[in-house]
Amino acid sequence: MVKPIKIGAIAIGLGALLLSGVLWRGNATAPPDPERALVASLRSEPTVYNRYLDGSAAADLISLLTNATLVRVNRSTDAIEPALAERWALSPDGLTYTLSLRHDVRFSDGAPFTAADVLFTARVLFDTRVDSPLASTLRVDGKPLTFAAPDDFTVTVSLPSAFAPGLRLLDNMPILPRHKLEEALNAGSLREKARVGSTLDELAGLGPFKLVEHVAGQRLVFIRNPYYWRKDDHGRPLPYLDRLTVAILPDQNTEAVRLGAGEIDLMSNGDIRPDDYATFKRLSDEGRLKLMDAGIGLDPNFLWFNLTPQGKVAPWLRDRRARQAISFAVDRQVMADTVYLGAAVPIYGPVSPGNKVWFSPSAPQYPHDASRARELLAAAGLSDRDSDGMLEDAVGRPARFSVMTQKGNTLRERGAAMIQEHLRLIGISVDIVALDVRTLQTRWMSGDYESIYMGAQASATDPALNADFWLSSGPFHFWNPGQRVPATEWEARMDAMMRRQAAASALEERQQLFAGVQQIMGEELPAIYFVAPRVTIAVSPRVSNAAPVQQAPQLLWSADTLTVSGR
Repeated sequence: MVKPIKIGAIAIGLGALLLSGVLWRGNATAPPDPERALVASLRSEPTVYNRYLDGSAAADLISLLTNATLVRVNRSTDAIEPALAERWALSPDGLTYTLSLRHDVRFSDGAPFTAADVLFTARVLFDTRVDSPLASTLRVDGKPLTFAAPDDFTVTVSLPSAFAPGLRLLDNMPILPRHKLEEALNAGSLREKARVGSTLDELAGLGPFKLVEHVAGQRLVFIRNPYYWRKDDHGRPLPYLDRLTVAILPDQNTEAVRLGAGEIDLMSNGDIRPDDYATFKRLSDEGRLKLMDAGIGLDPNFLWFNLTPQGKVAPWLRDRRARQAISFAVDRQVMADTVYLGAAVPIYGPVSPGNKVWFSPSAPQYPHDASRARELLAAAGLSDRDSDGMLEDAVGRPARFSVMTQKGNTLRERGAAMIQEHLRLIGISVDIVALDVRTLQTRWMSGDYESIYMGAQASATDPALNADFWLSSGPFHFWNPGQRVPATEWEARMDAMMRRQAAASALEERQQLFAGVQQIMGEELPAIYFVAPRVTIAVSPRVSNAAPVQQAPQLLWSADTLTVSGR
């Protein structure tokens, strides 16, 4: 299960140098009452401000804070809710939805929102020059949705074929301002329009906040969108906050210290590290922090291999028996107990037990078994040919590969180190290369790697909405993305089963088909999963009305209802 996303834009203007960062500032109003402000943290930074061109967690967060969608999936209840569309109807053939848009909705710059903005967003989505990764998430069986507008406040969305999740697709389609971006789209300069360094006053959205300041390497500052359309159950306008500052803190140690010291109120990436639990529990007992349990996480770290045709991975790693051996060799319970200090559960595939509807307990499992691992490696052609205790392939090359992981993310660094140690015990050498997130993404996209130990943020719990991971043609089919035709027989079978389950109307049939997909994934192991962490969230006592969920961002998915204690 994965998480996709991206976007871009024009007018580049560098602001003044501020400390160690570059400052980009919009025409912000006077600072609001500080008692109505919160400070969050984020471990990465955007390269553009438009989600259609940037697949990072930073771009996703900016979109959640500044944009809105036609419908919304409530991450607490998993129910679909009205958003910019206040109601809808489905045609008798089950293929066309007619959505009624809210009247009197305005963008953050005061411009009115109409159906024309929805049609424009659809143009951006499927424009080949934009080449947005979001496009794959809004296709059914590889074909795009069709949008039309009978009038200014009605939109029809037609599916090319039956699709069980229906309008849930639109939860991944933030609406863009036609009046701000149409000229750039027509000129082919959309990316420049939203590139970091562009004028923030040119940004406009329908979300609860607007971005007014970006200090590179330090912070993003959002203030309340005065035109935001949503109200609470008592008719009071949202958001409750006047200002939200997001501190850029790539290092988790620094992030933990600042949260414990009260310098930040919450972490955008949500869950705390097991190492910090004892300290945070003491601070909680003292009333200086609040701890919340969100359950078993949905987005575990995993190890995947470069299985593209030109991939530089060692030939023996293309043998599924070798990958199965690696899975048997790593003691997941030890990883859960040591790396996560017990705050994790062993898993064997992409779907964690936290996803109760779609998790299949019948998928292949690989309990720790070093003897079985050695048998599989021998069957894959590896043996200790020079009696040095380490394995070599048929031509005498060492059984060795590199694992890239995220620098500064202690759980990933420690997890990679444990994989390294457990594989050493069965004769495989592993070299760990820690890189910053941006370099990691570049290396992955260029295919310049052997394996990566990382995580991915799921866009939804329903697998049909994460087709970009499961389908061989998907851009987030990590081990061999964007295949024109399935590279392997087993990927072709997965493709066929995913398409069938996406079209099936009965939940039980869909679950059975998806269990088959998990079975294939568990046998072939292009990516190996080890543990799913239990999600514990720490916030300052100032944070009120929080609705923690298992998916990142665990709190800021509903930032418009966050408030300050006592306010």
